Amino acid sequence: MTNRAATRTPLRSALRKPQSSAEPTQPTAPLRVVDGRSATDARTAMLEELDLHLSTITNRFGRPFQRKTINAYKFAGVALHNWMTESGMEGDFTACDVATLNRFFRWYYQVHDVPKSQDGKGGYTGGTNTLQRNLRPLFIYLAEEYDHANPYDSPKLHRYTAPPIGKPKTLSEEFVNDVLKVTGNGSPKVRDFQTVRDHAIIRVLTEGLRAEELLNLRVEDLDLTGHTLVVVPLKMDRNSIDGRVIPLQPKTVKALVRYLRVRSTHPMADATPFLWLGTRGRGPLQYRGLYVMVKKRADQAGYDPAQVAPHSFCHTWADDLKAAGVSGEHIMAIRGWKSPAMLRRYGADMASTRAVNAVQGLGDRY
Repeated sequence: MTNRAATRTPLRSALRKPQSSAEPTQPTAPLRVVDGRSATDARTAMLEELDLHLSTITNRFGRPFQRKTINAYKFAGVALHNWMTESGMEGDFTACDVATLNRFFRWYYQVHDVPKSQDGKGGYTGGTNTLQRNLRPLFIYLAEEYDHANPYDSPKLHRYTAPPIGKPKTLSEEFVNDVLKVTGNGSPKVRDFQTVRDHAIIRVLTEGLRAEELLNLRVEDLDLTGHTLVVVPLKMDRNSIDGRVIPLQPKTVKALVRYLRVRSTHPMADATPFLWLGTRGRGPLQYRGLYVMVKKRADQAGYDPAQVAPHSFCHTWADDLKAAGVSGEHIMAIRGWKSPAMLRRYGADMASTRAVNAVQGLGDRY
C-alpha cells in the first residue's frame, strides 16, 4: 500500500518573494488550608473575584472591559496558580512577593519563550512580556482588597520586554488566487454552505479586515448595493460614530450575495445577527474556526499552512494598495489608523520591491 504522506507533493511557500529547555518542576507538596479552604480553592476563588471585579468597572478609556480581555487576565492568573501548585507553594496569591514572581517569570520564559534549539541560543520574550502585563490587574486588585503589597511597585521586579517587531509577511498573488479556487472560485454552481461561506470569508479578508473585525460583522453592516460594509471599532459599542466604511471589490460583493443566499437556509439564520455562521447548524463562527479554515484551505491549495494566518491578508491588502498607487492618507482612513507608523509597518515587507518597480517604471530619465 502506498504511503500517501511519502508521495505527497512538497508544500509551496505562500509568501510573496521580494527582489531551551524547561526547568524541572519541584515535587508537589501538600497544600495548607486557608480559611477552611485548600490553597487551590482559595486561589480559584480569588480569580473569580477578579472576574467579577473587572466586569463591574471600566477601563482607562471609560468603557467596560471586554470579555476577551477579562479572560486574558484570568488566564495569566491561572498560569501562576498552576505553577504555584506544581512547585508546592502554600497559600493564596497574597503569598507571592517580588522574589516569587521573579522565579515564576523566569520559569515561564524558559518554558515558553526560549526556542527549543540544540545550541540554546536566541530567545523571545514576547510571551513572558504579555503574561507579565496581563497578571498586573490581579495584583492591583489584591492591593486594593487584601492590602497586599503590590510586587509590580517594586524596582526589583524583573521586567521582560517584548521582542523586536519584525516585518509582516505578504502573501503572494498566486497563493490568494489558488485559495479562492479551492473554495469554488465564486462559481454559482457551488452551493454547499461551507464552500460558499469560506470563499466569501477569503474574499472579505482580502479587503483588509482583521480577524476579529470580520468575526464581529453583522448582516446589517453590509451595504452591498453601495459595494461597502461598515466595521465598528473593536473596543467601542455599536452606537459609535467612528465606524469605518470598507470599499468592496465587485467579486467580494458577488461572494457575499451568494453567501447570504445559503445563510438564509442555516438553522441559526434568524437566531443571531452575526454574519458568519458555523457548520453543522452551529451559531456564530469563532476565531478558532476561522483560523482552522484558513490553514485547511491553504493546505488544500498545496501551500505550507504554517506560513498563513487570517491576519496575513491584512498585510497583503496594504501592500496591494500601496503598489497600486493608493495614497497613504486613503489607506489610513480605510484601516482606521491614527498614525503613519502602522502604514509603514504594514508596507515594510515589500517596500524595497515597490521602490524598485516605481523607479524602473520611470524608464530613461536622461
